[in-house]
Amino acid sequence: MTTQQRRIGVAINPSASFGKTRAVGPMVLDALRAAGHRTVRLEEGDVEGLRVSVRAAIDAGLDALVVVGGDGMVSLAVEAVQDSGLPFGVVPSGTGNDIARGLGIPLDDPAAAVDLVVGALDREPRTIDAGTATVGDRTTWFVGAVSAGFDALVNERANRMRRPRGRSRYSIAILRELIALRPRRYDLVVDGVAESVEAVLLAVANNTSIGGGMLIAPQADLADGRFDLFVVAPVSRSRFLRLFPKVFSGAHTELDIVRLSRVRSVTIAAADISAYADGERIGPLPVVVEVVPGALRVLA
Repeated sequence: MTTQQRRIGVAINPSASFGKTRAVGPMVLDALRAAGHRTVRLEEGDVEGLRVSVRAAIDAGLDALVVVGGDGMVSLAVEAVQDSGLPFGVVPSGTGNDIARGLGIPLDDPAAAVDLVVGALDREPRTIDAGTATVGDRTTWFVGAVSAGFDALVNERANRMRRPRGRSRYSIAILRELIALRPRRYDLVVDGVAESVEAVLLAVANNTSIGGGMLIAPQADLADGRFDLFVVAPVSRSRFLRLFPKVFSGAHTELDIVRLSRVRSVTIAAADISAYADGERIGPLPVVVEVVPGALRVLA
């Protein structure tokens, strides 16, 4: 029995009722109840329905929110709690899980991840930064990264694909985008200073990785009040293909075509590209990205 009983909302990815992740949601609920907490199971047939249910549960009164899923579910949590200060936890069961990776949450051991979240309820939540990405009159909150280059184009293609499901869909999207690889011109405003760059990859990272383990910014810190601006200069398709695997180990940071710089705000403009925040489409460029230090309280 914990020292204090809490009312915990548990939001489960609508896709988690299929495949090997179907047991993770019930595991979370059982563990929280065993620890003496009251639980509110939040599960709908689609993400929009779940978003409404989570918001209603928060308005009705929760002490914390736990999401079961991948980065998309973390995005849902961040949007739901950012104006309330409500702490949230994540039990990863998605395909990417980059934010859970950055938080040090076990990715391949659901029981260990559940234990971490349950234990975190009895200590002060961890405080981390968030970011806002504004396109037009719409502002989206994020934790991981805003992508606006090759990786955003891969997301755009993958989201249009119906088959296959899972990571292989992104692998196919990567290969198809490689065929059309070309540098883009970006007009940037970095911490108030305007510049133009030619690049094939461009992202604004709060977290270390994107795309299921691509360590674009190995030294990124979720609590340092800064983003890492990641830019890859124009490169041939063949060289890009040879060098691309280095991003999974972080070895790419030693290359002369890679630029990493610490920033607080970035405006990104370019033609025919849509920005993605934590893998979710937020709309066509331009986008204004700003850090919000200490915005989130996390059970990790």
